[in-house]
Parts: sequence; C-alpha cells; structure tokens
Amino acid sequence: MFLFRWIRRLITSMILIALILPSYGVYKVYQSAHNPIVRNADVIVVLGTAQLDGRPGEALESRLEEAKRIFDLGYAPTIITVGAGAPGDRTTEAASGKRWLRTNGISSKKIIAVEVGRDTLTSTKAYVEVMKKKMVSDVIIVTDPYHCARAMVMANDEGVISTCSPVSSGPNSLAKSSYKYLLREAGAYIVYITVGRRGIQVSDHLPNADIVTKVLQ
Repeated sequence: MFLFRWIRRLITSMILIALILPSYGVYKVYQSAHNPIVRNADVIVVLGTAQLDGRPGEALESRLEEAKRIFDLGYAPTIITVGAGAPGDRTTEAASGKRWLRTNGISSKKIIAVEVGRDTLTSTKAYVEVMKKKMVSDVIIVTDPYHCARAMVMANDEGVISTCSPVSSGPNSLAKSSYKYLLREAGAYIVYITVGRRGIQVSDHLPNADIVTKVLQ
C-alpha cells in the first residue's frame, strides 16, 4: 500500500512538473518580450546572427539599428558586437556588425568586436569576459524580443547585470514573429534553467532554428 501511494505521488508530481514548466517558460519569454526594461548601462551588446559576406542579414541589421538608436539616446557609451562566422565565411557576425555601425556614424573607438560565439551561451561568456577585463558590469542586450529572457538569464548567471532592448522591426520583431518562435524560445529557456546550467546547451545556428542539445565538454 505504501509503495502504491509513493508511486502515485511520484507520477502526480511528474505530471505537474510537465505541465508547469512549459507554462512557466512561455510566461517568462512572453513577459520579457512584451515588457522590456531598459536603463543606462556600461555597454550595449548586439548578439550576432546571420551575415552575408560582410553585410548584415535582415535580422542582424534590425539589432544593429536598435543598438544605434539607444546608443544615440545616451544609454551606454560603448557597443560590443559579438559573434563568430559560419564555416566558409570570410568574415564574422561581430566584424560585420562593427562595420555597419561605423558606416552609420558611430566612431570605431566606441565599438568592440568580439568575434566569438555561434550560440547564445558561448557569445555571452565571450562578451562578459571583455566586460570583466574592463571592470564594468551593467549591460543592455540587443536581440529579438523572444530571445531576451534567455539572453538575460545567461548574462546574469555569468555575473553581470542585464536588461534587454528588443528589436521593433525586422523579421523577428513582435509584429512578424510567429507563435513558433515563442514556443521554441520557451523550450530553450526551460532547457537552460534546468539542465543547461549543468552542461547541456541549446544550439542557435541550426537549419530551420530547430532546438538540438549537445553535451559540452
């Protein structure tokens, strides 16, 4: 009888977790996307995404435009572009972003290109390392709305204070994002806060943006 009650409670707990965790993930991702908080910081970080032989893709250009907008408003004195290149690329996401910002009127002295990272966690660790070397700790992350929650929690886990300024235009803006992006990021967020902190990472650069995990060495 005791064993039966224990099994029943275990199954009930597993069902509750299976229901609650996805709902929590959707809530966190949705709230971060629709209620962004942006305050003055030490740096603005533009998370990388696809570039085309030195020219930012549409999604990356939207992030760069948002970074320039808040830089011009005086929210932070420095912009960090981050992101490596895909196999075969002649340049990187970070370099492409820096070039775009320079072309659009921002002094190269105000821009740092960190040419590391093909996923959010690797990119986060790379730019946080730069921040720590410069002894600054407050960052505004510029990325897609539904990416904000995961990007911020990763930054906070690396020891910096983060807010997010999501794009308001482009293919990944709220107006153009589908529910699939919300669900994908909710899943990625849950994976990170449960097993991601123990070495399982979600890849952000896969065909059709599918979620695949891999064990990090």
